[in-house]
Amino acid sequence: MLTWLFEQLARDYTFLNVFRYLTFRGICGVLTAIGILFLFGPMMIRKLSQYRIGQTVREDGPPTHFSKVGTPTMGGSLILGSMVLATLLWADLANRYIWAILFTTVTFGAIGWVDDYRKLVNHDPRGMGARNKFMCQGLSGLVVALFLYHTATSPAEVELLVPLFKDVAVPLGMGFVVLTWFVVVGTSNAVNLTDGLDGLAIVPAVMVAGALGVFAYVTGHVNFSAYLGIPYIAGAGEVLIFCSALVGAGLGFLWFNTYPAQVFMGDIGALSLGAAIGVVAVIVRQEIVLAVMGGIFVVETVSVILQVASYKLVGRRMFRMAPLHHHFELKGWPEPRVIVRFWIISLILMLIGLATLKIR
Repeated sequence: MLTWLFEQLARDYTFLNVFRYLTFRGICGVLTAIGILFLFGPMMIRKLSQYRIGQTVREDGPPTHFSKVGTPTMGGSLILGSMVLATLLWADLANRYIWAILFTTVTFGAIGWVDDYRKLVNHDPRGMGARNKFMCQGLSGLVVALFLYHTATSPAEVELLVPLFKDVAVPLGMGFVVLTWFVVVGTSNAVNLTDGLDGLAIVPAVMVAGALGVFAYVTGHVNFSAYLGIPYIAGAGEVLIFCSALVGAGLGFLWFNTYPAQVFMGDIGALSLGAAIGVVAVIVRQEIVLAVMGGIFVVETVSVILQVASYKLVGRRMFRMAPLHHHFELKGWPEPRVIVRFWIISLILMLIGLATLKIR
């Protein structure tokens, strides 16, 4: 939106040409999203408290969580709004990837909003219900997968890149649709499972989004992609703007979500963040690297699967409680220790993922 305006004005005012640069618009996206959170965050927290839209806690959960009962939640609506608005302001709206990402982010956010609303306002502990929720997620994931497949303009856009190898790319054909669906839906739910402690999910999400923004920039740049030995994908660079908006929204939300949290994001935030990260990874062809950089999300999800499987198969639980962060809490780790150590692991994994750009 503003990109088009500044392009017109730059004909008469050459100093406005700076807004044509992706990196500068990326910085503007970060600052815009942060500014929206700082401006409207306190007001939203007051409104959520006023309407008593507060957190509920499982009775069998860690005892330290009982003090969180009533803490305002559904704050993820502010994350979602700031991401979308910052992207609309600073991205090239003629870019199909931007619309694919916005569609995915908004639809998954809407699913989370309905689920949160039914649980917290209508006091229905089932929310949407697991089956209905998964069906809606699956439908949205399928739509974006088919869109990306049918609008692909080069073979590289539907190949699976293998990290560490320059010339290894697996043609997927219609398998691309299946992979995209799995990555988008899987990442969305993985982030949602991780969102169980103050700030635990938002910081890894910010790190992964920032790293994927780097991948988007070099993938959409002819010279950089050739130098790094990765396929060039026309238009992928514009995805950097959305990644920047996500980083800004995440950091702005962390201001209020850090321990002890003033507000929680709820499903509306976790589902939309996860889906957004998943579709970005698909666009820049880094699904495998996403599994590395988002290792915390993967481990948290696997811990739930193992917990359920072990209980059903042998009648015993593998962990004291799942997801994994609750296991460490019940072992006696203070919540801030769990959070910060998970952040540190996420940072290490993010750096490993970025290193694959050069190690080929």
